[in-house]
Parts: sequence; structure tokens; C-alpha cells
Amino acid sequence: MDIKITGRAHKFSDNINTDDIIPAQYLNTIDPEILGAHCMEHAAPDFVKRVNKGDVIVAGKNFGCGSSREHAPVAIKACGISAVIAESFARIFFRNAINIGLPILESKEASQDIKDSDVIEIDLAEGIIKNITTNKEYAAQPFPEFMRELVRAGGLMNYIRRKK
Repeated sequence: MDIKITGRAHKFSDNINTDDIIPAQYLNTIDPEILGAHCMEHAAPDFVKRVNKGDVIVAGKNFGCGSSREHAPVAIKACGISAVIAESFARIFFRNAINIGLPILESKEASQDIKDSDVIEIDLAEGIIKNITTNKEYAAQPFPEFMRELVRAGGLMNYIRRKK
């Protein structure tokens, strides 16, 4: 079963750091529900109120920069975001996102072209991002099968538990 994601875009700029994603005062918890409730509250105070389950963040360069906190991708996933598209990601954020089963895709063209509230469809196996609103397609690196397995399992720890 291939993974396809459809949701509305929430647009952010370059250099969204982990403090923008989840403010430091919430780092004393690992509860996904609490983290999700405060996702992006400094960058966009009404963000979590606008998110519908399955929506997608679209950002510019260097998304997830800053500290290496694992709380950031957990907050994104917990608030209902199903994937993040950006021109580029901070490497540690990239790894943390994959480890918790949050698909992230790099595409300069999609990052620059997709507008806030556009409806996006992502085919992880093919690496195709389609803007349903404008009927444009963009290329990203396809997710290899093992990475799609991690996403289906809900992250690395769940994947390992299922393999035992």
C-alpha cells in the first residue's frame, strides 16, 4: 500500500527554527497532545486552530534549524499535520521527523510556488507533489520502501516493536 497525503497548505518562510515550532516553555513534557496544542504558536498564534487533520506545512529554506529537540516534529505531527514540504531542512530535524514517522520532502519549486491554503496531494512512493488548486506538479525525492514502512508504523520505535 503506497502512501498518499492530501491536505491544505500552511505556508511559512525560511529559517523556521525549533523554538518557532514548539516554544521552550513546553519542553518539560513529552505528551504529544500538549505539544501539538502549542505548535507554531509564536510563528502563527492561530495555527493550531486553522489546521485540519492531514494538512501540510510548506516552508522555505532551513526548516527545523536550531536546537536538536525531538519535540518539534512531535508537535507538528500531533497537531494534525501529515507532512512538511520545504526547500531544505536542518539535518537533525530531518532525522527526528523520519524517526517519528513524519514525512518531509525537499522541493525548491514546491516550496516557492505553493500558496497558503492551496490543496496539496503527495505521493511518497513516486516523490510527486501535486498542487490540486493550481494543477501543477513538483518533484521531490521518492520515499524508499523502508521509510514508507516507518511512516506507516508511526515511527521508528513502533516499527521496531512490530518487527519483534
